[in-house]
Amino acid sequence: MQLIQETPDLSAYLAADEAIDHHHPLVRETAAELARGVANSYEYARDAFEFVRDTIPHSQDAGDPRVTWRASDVLEQRTGICYAKAHALAALLRAEDIPTALCYQKFDVVHGLVAVRFNGAWHRQDPRGNKPGWTRSSPSTASDSPSRPIRRSARPTVRSCTPRLTRLCSTP
Repeated sequence: MQLIQETPDLSAYLAADEAIDHHHPLVRETAAELARGVANSYEYARDAFEFVRDTIPHSQDAGDPRVTWRASDVLEQRTGICYAKAHALAALLRAEDIPTALCYQKFDVVHGLVAVRFNGAWHRQDPRGNKPGWTRSSPSTASDSPSRPIRRSARPTVRSCTPRLTRLCSTP
């Protein structure tokens, strides 16, 4: 699948906005904590991905009625749907100068995820998180550290036709 940047300017995929508020003190503090002890940006990206996927429950799965969408709110309240979790991951990655795009995929509804730029290519990552009946997919094949691949999130074990939207958005 070819991923298409909405703009050729990579700085757009590092920018802050109302949803991806990576200048917020909580986002900066969380990014700094995740960056401690990592050897490179690839390890940081993996740790940020796992942090969002594993420590922030999908609000629908958790039965949490709160609605979050701004990255700092997602980190503070520790809940969010797929879009919100994608905003949180994008903010954490952009806070450490890792170009990150927002992506969308059609299931029963449109699903939000991110694409991270490493080694001159975009790699889709889904921080939604696991839920009963879903399995973790295989490691990303694009890896600058084959022994420590970034893992994508859960996917349904059986999927019907799910068209993927290939546009890489810099803003929601």
